[in-house]
Amino acid sequence: MRNRRPALALLRLLAALPLSGCFPQAGPAPSAPPSPPLSASSASPAPAQSSPSPSPASAPGSPRATAGTTPASAPPSSSPAPAPAAAGTTPASAPPAGTAPATELPERVAALTIYYVAVGDGGVAGPAVGCGDSLVATSTAPERFRDQVAPSMRRLLADHRAMLGQSGLYNALYQSDLTYDGAAYDGHTITVYLSGTFTLAGVCDIPRVTAQLERTAITAAGAAQANILVNGRPLAAVLSLK
Repeated sequence: MRNRRPALALLRLLAALPLSGCFPQAGPAPSAPPSPPLSASSASPAPAQSSPSPSPASAPGSPRATAGTTPASAPPSSSPAPAPAAAGTTPASAPPAGTAPATELPERVAALTIYYVAVGDGGVAGPAVGCGDSLVATSTAPERFRDQVAPSMRRLLADHRAMLGQSGLYNALYQSDLTYDGAAYDGHTITVYLSGTFTLAGVCDIPRVTAQLERTAITAAGAAQANILVNGRPLAAVLSLK
């Protein structure tokens, strides 16, 4: 009995000892430390995304674009693209349709032909015009020119003599103040542009100045007919008011 009691006491002592020091205990699996709570001051910014550089209108310090303004890349509103020409029209800078481009005429020296009136001649000295008159061609001294129309018309308009020397030929344009502005020739008709005013001696001067202007232009251009415009109006319309 005595031997059994010490053994039992030893067993009880061993049972009372903690077993954690002898055997490892399986603990819970390690976990990530809890994330601290997010706040306005500690929140991490979102990952930066690649974005295009701001345009000058949105860059700091630059004025903002407002409604009604035009982007820099757009054409200015004050210079719109030209509208296409309407069908059937010809740009002012282009030659008339069906005509060859103008070429420079060769320079030459020749006399100019200027027309005056033989009053009361009855068509003896030349074509009958006016009030029983004749249209007579005269020649100047030789001149150097390329376009014969311009010097011929200028010579006629610059002559303010009523009578051509001792020839007895009359100049119905002597009181008028006219300037030659140019001419256009289409191969058939010579169109002459004049500006200024007419001063006539009477109704018989109307057909006389018409004949002098038209026949001088036709001869100089070698045309079939002439169209005289004065201040943009047909010659007949201007002279009808005289």
